[in-house]
Amino acid sequence: MIPPLFRRLCDDAAAFPPGNAPLDVAVAQHLEHRASAFADLVGPLVVPMDRVGELDLGARMEVALTAPAGPRSVEAGLRAADRTAGVTVVSIEVAVPQGTDIDVLRNITQDVDIYVEIPRDSRKDDIFDAVDEFGYRAKFRTGGVTADQYPDEHELAASIYQAAQREVHFKATAGLHHAARNTDPHNGFEQHGFLNVILAAEAAHSGARVGELEKILAIRDEEVLAGIVAGIEGQRAFASFGTCNIREPLDDLIRLGLVPPL
Repeated sequence: MIPPLFRRLCDDAAAFPPGNAPLDVAVAQHLEHRASAFADLVGPLVVPMDRVGELDLGARMEVALTAPAGPRSVEAGLRAADRTAGVTVVSIEVAVPQGTDIDVLRNITQDVDIYVEIPRDSRKDDIFDAVDEFGYRAKFRTGGVTADQYPDEHELAASIYQAAQREVHFKATAGLHHAARNTDPHNGFEQHGFLNVILAAEAAHSGARVGELEKILAIRDEEVLAGIVAGIEGQRAFASFGTCNIREPLDDLIRLGLVPPL
């Protein structure tokens, strides 16, 4: 049984780096996850908007569509999803490429949850303002295939703080491979922990300032993190994070006693 705090915590991003599973393999694995004892941990399958027409499901499936080309690509992607048997779109994750007119965000359909990726450049505050004004959600990039794609503790803490101040829900994408902050032994990248993010979001909603959130994000002792997380009651304060390997966070949760053996 997956405790309520962790339900739909992990969006299935198996088709994205570093996993890069072929789409048919990602679909088959996702259906297995959804039929497993840990199904409640798993959110939608994340699919690039321009590839949704390639899906061959044979069953109904919730998907989150990514729109890296920006908000103007959303309408065509949704039309393709409507023509694809079995697809239920539950959210859209929209990037804002350089040169995009921010006001274009206003015209995105609001029939599903809209996550707008908050850029890490000088446009950050303006796009955060637009997300808040239009009633959307934020998406924070917490990693990637190169070291520069990982924000440090201060940068991520500031983003989480702003989201709490604006009462904007957020999700994270990439880089949250393990429960606690760690140094990847294979490439040396400094990686955030998903329990750190859960605790930082909770603290931000309870009034913590950026400096305190930064300290939470820096904790590397997974046992300490697990002990604090175990005391959280009710729903978590952020939506989910994308992972290309559902088993990684699941195994950590089981090992730390936060999820019973399945």
